[in-house]
Amino acid sequence: MVARAETNRKNDPERTKEDILAVATEEFSTHGLAGGRVDAIAERTRTSKRMIYYYFGGKEGLYLSVLERAYRKIRTLEEDLKLASLAPEEALRTLIASTFEHDEANPDFVRLVSIENIHHAAHMLRSDAIRDLNVSVIETIAGILERGLADGVFKRQADPIDVHMLISAFCFFRVSNRYTFGTIFRRDLSEPEIMVRHKGMIADAVINYLKNERS
Repeated sequence: MVARAETNRKNDPERTKEDILAVATEEFSTHGLAGGRVDAIAERTRTSKRMIYYYFGGKEGLYLSVLERAYRKIRTLEEDLKLASLAPEEALRTLIASTFEHDEANPDFVRLVSIENIHHAAHMLRSDAIRDLNVSVIETIAGILERGLADGVFKRQADPIDVHMLISAFCFFRVSNRYTFGTIFRRDLSEPEIMVRHKGMIADAVINYLKNERS
């Protein structure tokens, strides 16, 4: 039965790899790179350790592929927003809402990035794909800022990487620190009313920053 399952998977390698990456995302985001077990991933995907190593070259190769997949997902979501067709303020609010909702719906992504920071981005440094993938969001923000300045909607000459960092910081923190923040202040950040307020708050903060010239 297992042999037949492996044979079927060999006939659809892309689906097999996607199944492995989905389970590996959960395994590594829960246990980290050191604690994540390839044997556990193989068992849950009904594949074999040998097959996983064949596709990804080893545990670290699989972990890096998980990171690349996570970044590819959020960058693809941003491309699908068609922000160039929206007015600058609407485009930025749409991007912020998308980032907020993505991080909220994908705590695995937040945990993976946190784990990679513990490793000083040692694995990311080996990935040209991650660097290339993340160029797109900076180019997108730069385009929105340029259009906003040209239209007179925005007044401040802002660095697009700074703006990306401002958006990411708030959205990421809400998920990465949900339990500690919630325990200290006795506030459930997943409550719908709080989520709506926070989504509006970060959008207003970014837009107001851009609409006010540096004093």
